[in-house]
Amino acid sequence: MIDNKLKSMIFSWINKEGVNSTKSILEWVAEKNSKLEVKITKISLDESEPWYYDSGSGFIKNRNGTFFKIGGLQQYVNGKLTAEQPIIIQDEIGFLGIICSEIDNVLHFLMQAKIEPGNVNKIQISPTIQATKSNFMQKHGGKRPAFLEYFINAVPEQIIVDQIQSEQSSRFLKKRNRNVILFLEEHIDVPPTHMWMTLGQIKKLMHYDNLVNMDTRTVLSCIPFALMGEVEVNNIEFKDQSLLRLLMGSADWEVIKKIFHTFNDYKMFNDIETKIVDLYSLSHWHMENNAFVCDQPFPFKVIFCNLEIEGREVKAWNQPLFEANGKATFGLFICNDGNVKKFLVKATPEIGCFDGIELGPTIQEEAVHNESRDLVAELFFDKLTSRKGVLTDVILSEEGGRFYHEENRNLIIEIDKTELPEQLGGYFWCDYKTLNILVQVNNCLNIQLRNLLSLLEV
Repeated sequence: MIDNKLKSMIFSWINKEGVNSTKSILEWVAEKNSKLEVKITKISLDESEPWYYDSGSGFIKNRNGTFFKIGGLQQYVNGKLTAEQPIIIQDEIGFLGIICSEIDNVLHFLMQAKIEPGNVNKIQISPTIQATKSNFMQKHGGKRPAFLEYFINAVPEQIIVDQIQSEQSSRFLKKRNRNVILFLEEHIDVPPTHMWMTLGQIKKLMHYDNLVNMDTRTVLSCIPFALMGEVEVNNIEFKDQSLLRLLMGSADWEVIKKIFHTFNDYKMFNDIETKIVDLYSLSHWHMENNAFVCDQPFPFKVIFCNLEIEGREVKAWNQPLFEANGKATFGLFICNDGNVKKFLVKATPEIGCFDGIELGPTIQEEAVHNESRDLVAELFFDKLTSRKGVLTDVILSEEGGRFYHEENRNLIIEIDKTELPEQLGGYFWCDYKTLNILVQVNNCLNIQLRNLLSLLEV
């Protein structure tokens, strides 16, 4: 095993080139895209066999009983209906797994060039394995995913990350995936679908629009830097040494207590109830032009597609997808507080959240939203308009297996902490080590925050 896990991970992070050059990685993706035939046709539900509306359950479902279902979800607060929408119900937990190994004394990650049906640009850089339980149990009749046996048979000595984490709780009902990183010492035969990359290369590629997929970003966000020991960083050249210096010492226990106190008060005292209901009982939703749409402005609609894609386990099929109405904005404020980098995060309830509430970014705003902006959001969008302090601004896709062409704007903006009041209800200033500790807790940081943290550079 790695002698010094943290040192190996840091050196992989600062190495922006590996055994495969970044140029060759970009050419590899471009070449695969040029040869890939993709045809997506929007159809009606009646044409979407084996998908159908089951009047007995009130779900849109697959006749084989596999994959997922789409039902209606209603939320009640103090007995009053406050929200209703379609929701994806997928009870199984899938694997999002990355294999890493030392090559030429530098830690490399085995990444996959993978297409998902809803991807805006066909192929994106994905984990070594990205498979639902239905996939790897071959319920779809396709091939067994490559490298699956390493994750099924993993032993503790190989594990760097093994976390159950949430997906988009505004679209899924209590959906979670198993985020895994394994360190292997043995030789691995690499098929043409995969390529070795350093952590620094992957992070560099995250700054290309829609190139590194959501699943890669969430897995890498779980790397437990704060639990991997200590290493002297003063003699290592970083673009931002202050970020890694935060991994030394202790996490901010006072902030952690405040966060869990807020979470637990919400779970204990809020009279919130969610009910799964017949899809067609949702009062403002109906079929129109072969899509299930809301008669009021809403962040998404449900469409039905015929898909023909080469290189997939199954080459042609029908399925529903959620199509976003515009791009959402996910953003983090960052400040320098006494020479310590801190991030402004927010306790964020969502209708489909496994535990009701998780820690989200400063800003999590759908393109279609009804809530007025608070003081923090007003400042954030003022900074964005003036371009003051913008450190990261990139368009990244969401999960292409269930969402159609869903892109979101991901932003990190630096501010002076004094520009905001000291007391901000529901918001917390956290340093990187504190967030890195919290991400080791299942269902604590939501996927929007995890993905933003994965963009950080050193």
